[in-house]
Amino acid sequence: MTATSDPLAQTASGDALPLRAKVLLLDMDGTLIDSGPAVERAWNTLLGELGTDLEFGHAQHGKPARQVLAELMPELDAEQLSAAHARVEALEIADVGSIVTLPGTERLLRELDEAAQQLGRATWTIVTSCTAPLFEARWATTGLPVPAQMVTADQVSRGKPDPEPYLLGARRLEVDPAQCIVLEDSVGGLLSGTEAGARTVAVTSTTPAAELSPLADALVTSLDDLEIRVDGDDLVLARRGS
Repeated sequence: MTATSDPLAQTASGDALPLRAKVLLLDMDGTLIDSGPAVERAWNTLLGELGTDLEFGHAQHGKPARQVLAELMPELDAEQLSAAHARVEALEIADVGSIVTLPGTERLLRELDEAAQQLGRATWTIVTSCTAPLFEARWATTGLPVPAQMVTADQVSRGKPDPEPYLLGARRLEVDPAQCIVLEDSVGGLLSGTEAGARTVAVTSTTPAAELSPLADALVTSLDDLEIRVDGDDLVLARRGS
């Protein structure tokens, strides 16, 4: 897709939706839940403790913490990197009180579960840049089901924007990546999904639409813009009410 002078106009004027797939691979932070304020508080606390005036911004969203640390502070040695990673993860795990489920998340997951019952197979999982402990702390606040075969950052050797996380997600659900739709809110996540061979839908919750639009097959403001239908053995991801 090519960015327009008003990228958000694409959500109303047409794009690749509806899209057909066997499964949806869903990012968590910024796509299913809003953890942004907690993420930024934790990271800016850490960066201040490390004596830097750097600030965490939208360009860092969607990447594993170790990756972010290596990019922001390449001068850290291995021991310092491990200590900083442990510290920021502890800060994030302790700060889940403000996390909220984003509009459309509960309904879309319910539609996917209903489709799974109809099709007799898994229809979705989560592919997150959180480690398993951080995922568990955040997801527990939602009361929503934990999907089978999910992928966390500590299960891959290379995180987003590398395609490995989404390739693993597709493999765990036993589908070709080309039969997947990836929902993401970050540039790194979209690059990961695209390089894995999936179609992508961008959610404009944490990153400016102009940065997401050229990388995605479709652009929405939230999951509340989307709905799931079943057609034969396929999922159809469409604009709600279209």
